[in-house]
Amino acid sequence: MSSLQAPSLATLIDWFNRLPGVGRKSAQRLAYYVLSMSEEDAKMFASAITEAHQKIHRCAKCCNLTDEELCPICKNVKRDKTIICVVEDPKDVAALEKTQEYSASYHVLHGVISPLNGIGPDQLTIKELVKRINEDNVSEVIMATNATAEGETTAVYISRLLKPLGVKVTRLAYGIPVGADLEYADEVTLIKALEGRREI
Repeated sequence: MSSLQAPSLATLIDWFNRLPGVGRKSAQRLAYYVLSMSEEDAKMFASAITEAHQKIHRCAKCCNLTDEELCPICKNVKRDKTIICVVEDPKDVAALEKTQEYSASYHVLHGVISPLNGIGPDQLTIKELVKRINEDNVSEVIMATNATAEGETTAVYISRLLKPLGVKVTRLAYGIPVGADLEYADEVTLIKALEGRREI
């Protein structure tokens, strides 16, 4: 079928197909939609992608994504800096923020320990987390990694690393189904998981 398509259209479909959760049919729909845009809108769309790629980087404090030195959460003086919720991805921060029940700070690991995929502790932002604990008088770290084998391994590894520092380490309660990702959990489930966290 790709032989019937213009090469530039086939390339566009291939790029959309590389996005997570986008199958071949959805990629085709997106590509045709982009082609139906006005030239001005298409340029703005392309510019938005390029600009985001150039300007967005990791927050100097929590490693969340931002286009400034510190993200809005770290800059917010009303947030409790003595409690840190550790998550795998920036998407997880957005999911927890939807609950409007958590008013402390975050730390984004940008992944989990996964030996099968060649990801060890050094590939994550664990050193930055330890530095924050030493500098910011942190009293509690909430491990909010996903309820997967890799998420559990990462949570246990970090808890053992932090225990000698005298920090209370808790884990989200299992209101979140095992094997599920935080970004797909509803607000009520996340609230219950936060309320029922336990020490590990």
